[in-house]
Amino acid sequence: MSSRTTRRDFIKDTALAVGFIGLQAYMAGCSKSPSIGYGPLLEDPNGLLRLPKGFSYKTFSKTGERMDDGLFVPGAHDGMAAFPLDADRVILVRNHEMGPGDPERGPFKGDPGLLKQYREKHYDAAKDTGNSSGGTSTLIYNVKTQTLEQHSLSLLGTMRNCSGGPTPWGSWITCEETNILAGGDFEKDHGYCFEVPASEQMGLALPVPIKGMGRFNHEAVAVDPKSGIVYLTEDRGDGLIYRYIPNEPGKLINGGKLQALAVLHEPSRDTRNWPKEQQPEFPIGTPVSTTWIDMVDVEAPKDDLRHRGFITGAARFARGEGMFYGNGSIYFACTNGGPQEFGQIFKYTPSQHEGTDLEANAPGQLELFVESHDSQLMQACDNLTVAPWGDVVIVEDDNESSAIVGITAKGELYHIGHVAIKSELAGACFSPDGSTLFVNIQKRPGQTLAITGPWNRNIPS
Repeated sequence: MSSRTTRRDFIKDTALAVGFIGLQAYMAGCSKSPSIGYGPLLEDPNGLLRLPKGFSYKTFSKTGERMDDGLFVPGAHDGMAAFPLDADRVILVRNHEMGPGDPERGPFKGDPGLLKQYREKHYDAAKDTGNSSGGTSTLIYNVKTQTLEQHSLSLLGTMRNCSGGPTPWGSWITCEETNILAGGDFEKDHGYCFEVPASEQMGLALPVPIKGMGRFNHEAVAVDPKSGIVYLTEDRGDGLIYRYIPNEPGKLINGGKLQALAVLHEPSRDTRNWPKEQQPEFPIGTPVSTTWIDMVDVEAPKDDLRHRGFITGAARFARGEGMFYGNGSIYFACTNGGPQEFGQIFKYTPSQHEGTDLEANAPGQLELFVESHDSQLMQACDNLTVAPWGDVVIVEDDNESSAIVGITAKGELYHIGHVAIKSELAGACFSPDGSTLFVNIQKRPGQTLAITGPWNRNIPS
């Protein structure tokens, strides 16, 4: 590929020539690989999202629109989950990765009078500056009529709400990707997780940080419905993977134990496969046994939780981002892992005795599921979900031409869509009935898309 050919050009030309059916085989020169995917990506007359034949999208709830509670849709749409409401409708709880310094894109559009009306509802009112304008919004969407019925603000006064994850008991855990401490404009520490009920009732959730889950650059969480244990990623180039064992399953606010993932008999293992680190290669497709290390002083005022964990034996990961429970395992993305830093997808399979004294008899298994060696196949993997038919679906944070990528159980990659503008994709989640894939386009304006089509067609089992 010439230096003048961008990833966007390559994707467009290759999609029209051979589609993304067998693109992995095309790139490797192996024509005998089975065809996978939905076919070529077609040009979008609206210039927003290329999709295969038979697929279409609706866009709604854009930044700056007036919501049903009288406030405005905040910017920086990010992580999201879909919950069942009734036969036709779903509840979407959506993050807004708003950092300090951009109150005009916040829920009050920079109006100090409106902000003061909601001062007591904030987690951190930031001295009425509007600098703590992150949080979540909740939407009611009808998958039968493909229409938005309601949207309103549901958490206020947090910051850089990047991703999170749904719980089996019907709530959304939203995570702050920051380590800002109180001081200056900020009245409270940030870098926590918060729980937001998935409810059709408009109103703001009680903004109580779950401090037992640690204070660090949080990204995503996933909950194992069998044990109630919560797994967490950390978006740092030298981050850790954590688990939170609550004292009472389903009652995260009541405290628990935070631990960091380690490879059994290989303390302080580096999984990133970066040549510059001169570490042994972490093998692809070979599960390794694990153990977990207790963390102390988890609110980490010095932002050193990951350093202390690594020194005591925890494994190191390259920017842990999206995470989701499916197929009996926890999948998570490491955005810039691998020799070319194009990204890795890991799979952690919990022990049958996960979180108990018997866990050492049958430890959990960690596997490097996919490692990209070609940016055209996958680059900057971010939020992810597991499709109703079992494939992992990731969205990219590549501001040149972000993709929606499917990954089969065999680790084969196929492309579902490409955003035609320079923006991060985020918030991938399927409606409970499997008819609709929701994704967020983060950059201006932030907006949510509902993608429909013949899902599960032509995908090998």
